Amino acid sequence: MGIEKLEKRVKELTKLINKHNYNYYVLDKPEISDYEYDLLMKELIEMENTFPALKRPDSPTQRIGGEVLKGFSEVVHRTPKLSLSNVFDDNDIRDFDFRVRKALGDEVEYVVELKIDGLTVVLNYEAGRFTLGATRGDGVKGEDITSNLRTVKSIPLVLEEEVDLEVRGEVFMSKKAFEELNARREEQEEPLFANPRNASAGSLRQLDTRVTAGRPLDIYIFNLESIEGKDFDTHIETLEYLKESGFKVSPFISIHRSSEEIIEKCKYWADKRGELPFEIDGLVIKVNNLKQREAMGYTTKTPRWATAYKFPPETKKTRIKDIVVQVGRTGAITPTAEFEPVRLAGSVIGRATLHNEDYIKEKDIRIGDTVLIKKAGDVIPEVVEVVKEERDGTQQPFEMPKKCPVCQSDTIREQGEAVTKCTNISCPAQLKRALFHFVSRDAMNIDGLGPQIMTLLMDRGFIKSAADIYLLKNHRNELVEIDRMGEKSVQNLLDAIEASKINPLGRLIFALGIRMIGQRASQVLANEFEDINDLFDADYDKLIGISEIGDKMAESIITFFKQEQNLKLINRLQECGVNTKGSKKEIKENGHFNGKTFVLTGALQNFTRDQAKEIIESFGGKVAGSVSKRTDYVLAGEHAGSKLVKANELGVAVIDEDTFRNWTEA
Repeated sequence: MGIEKLEKRVKELTKLINKHNYNYYVLDKPEISDYEYDLLMKELIEMENTFPALKRPDSPTQRIGGEVLKGFSEVVHRTPKLSLSNVFDDNDIRDFDFRVRKALGDEVEYVVELKIDGLTVVLNYEAGRFTLGATRGDGVKGEDITSNLRTVKSIPLVLEEEVDLEVRGEVFMSKKAFEELNARREEQEEPLFANPRNASAGSLRQLDTRVTAGRPLDIYIFNLESIEGKDFDTHIETLEYLKESGFKVSPFISIHRSSEEIIEKCKYWADKRGELPFEIDGLVIKVNNLKQREAMGYTTKTPRWATAYKFPPETKKTRIKDIVVQVGRTGAITPTAEFEPVRLAGSVIGRATLHNEDYIKEKDIRIGDTVLIKKAGDVIPEVVEVVKEERDGTQQPFEMPKKCPVCQSDTIREQGEAVTKCTNISCPAQLKRALFHFVSRDAMNIDGLGPQIMTLLMDRGFIKSAADIYLLKNHRNELVEIDRMGEKSVQNLLDAIEASKINPLGRLIFALGIRMIGQRASQVLANEFEDINDLFDADYDKLIGISEIGDKMAESIITFFKQEQNLKLINRLQECGVNTKGSKKEIKENGHFNGKTFVLTGALQNFTRDQAKEIIESFGGKVAGSVSKRTDYVLAGEHAGSKLVKANELGVAVIDEDTFRNWTEA
């Protein structure tokens, strides 16, 4: 067979298999048997293996996986991926409707969609081809998981039209697929996933794409984020377009014109949610008209034109077998109820925190009690109340321990505080949990140093503080001799430790475990200071002058850096080569940019979009993804589309590349 015929056959097979994938995974209407499908795929794989140059970008063989990723790179979203405000009852829904009508008038139409319980992702297409997929992350930055998303068979690799667009969707796992996956893991003596959402998120964050390809993931697209060259009037129109383009669109969508209709729909799905093949945790209510959405706008965190109705939490009855305590990294002693396992909101629950002594006394919780439990927000197990009529006299009251269960030091509860604490700052439990936090994914992210290995190394005396982690390389030969370690595992661990040295300062600040300073606050501080030394020299007035840092947070930071042992730890980390430099950016003075909002559109000839964005931000401006009345300038390149049209309609100033370049040189 000549090369032209081979190329033609590969093209035919690619088109045919993609068509059958769409019929099976999107429409749920297979037209051929699995055997016939496997024969087509086998033929294509053999041809591509023999003639690699014939492999097409849209080849279905790219969904098989096989790439081992070194790690996930960061993706800055083109536009912020905001979360939704929540409503919880009928009156909340009525209040939302009132606010919308107050802003828009009475002519309002709502779209109600299922809120699927999975992992939100953003998909980008250029000229109709899937080029980038990312997690939502914190809404501003996510992780590049393109290779893993390519294995999800309901995601089209090529669209019907050669169009640039971005969509947002929810990757999930059906209830049946989740149960089958857990059954296989149980047979192989692997840890079970807690629920379908965790299984979906874990599958997409695998560094080996073959693992992701082997997981039964699916997706529903719920929003068109942006598109070049097309305009739509309503959300429903965008979903119809996406459906025609090959996307699997969120099902069971309904249109309503009053809050009472929406309330009825919420009650309907609250009763029927158990009959769905996938988990949902509520409904999403959106204004349908896109111009009305624009008129309502956004807060800093949420759109004003949409909200999420969260189902009332499901409750189950069970019996408390025991109440145990755990010592946290701050010395706080937390009581936890252990009860007879019960399935609740999609997962099996066997324990729940009881928070503190006052919580237990207020609810009069005793060992042996029958209790009602729920999941707060469908996530965190919580004891709702004691079923006191089922007490038979065998129940035992619980008292907080007078001695730390780990180090046997005295415990104390300060006046005005709810928490009981261990008084020993060198308590092994405190140190252990602090170190678990230090190496965790959101902190220094040291892969291979999980709780079991960390405990093992602490018990052997290798690690007594976070700084000792960076000295493990001096004990390489000793580590290799430890059971469950070995040559390869030790090398991988040492490589991960070395790689963590160059983490940005925000991760280190979070890893230090400063009370009240979470991930977001840690990043805010890293952006404000050039070095960690500048941070611990900062006084109260300097700290509360920083956006998002409140008075209690400022006091906590000052208290932390007053502790001699904390300063010694930071000095040791610096000596070990851990990065302590911040990411503070110097804003250049330029009246054309400072405080201005830009939108980029079309093909730029002398800059990439990222370069243009970086220039704008370096001069104190910001870049938005869509044109509105708040836009100051639209930078238009060649073949500019709907954004340019909209800018002209709104009277927004439009500049070309020459003007842009001249402004940067002014």
